[in-house]
Order: sequence, then C-alpha cells, then structure tokens
Amino acid sequence: MSITVRYFAALREALGSSETLDWQPGLTLGALRDQLLARGEPHASALSRERALRCALNQQLSHEQAEVADGAEVAFFPPVTGG
Repeated sequence: MSITVRYFAALREALGSSETLDWQPGLTLGALRDQLLARGEPHASALSRERALRCALNQQLSHEQAEVADGAEVAFFPPVTGG
C-alpha cells in the first residue's frame, strides 16, 4: 500500500514538502515516525522523539496510536499557538 507523508514549517525545510512511501496495513502513526527515524539523517534530527511534533491523518489531528490505511495522507508539523 502507498501513503503520502507531508511536512510543514521547519520539517519542510529539512525534509522537503512530501514523500510517498510503501506501507504495511495496520501500522500506526507512531510506527511510521519510528521507521522514518531509522532512515538516519536528515529524518533522525527533524523527527526526533525529543522534539514536540503534532501529526495529522487525512487532515485530522491524530495521536500516534492511530492506524494508517492505504492511500492515507499523514502530516507532521510543530505545535502551533495563536488566537
């Protein structure tokens, strides 16, 4: 199966705007982040577990336990504040 991963803000500067990945059904957003981290640099720095990051699944804020289905769009971005 194939998914699209999009990056925003500083992540976009480090990793580009998006990439398409082959993915196994039933895996989670957390597992995706771990697999991206395992790629080494620049993913390891940009997606480090020490960095506070938010994730979205199909344009909805989500938690790392959410399952990623075929054709999904995943986004990683830093937390934002504002009013």
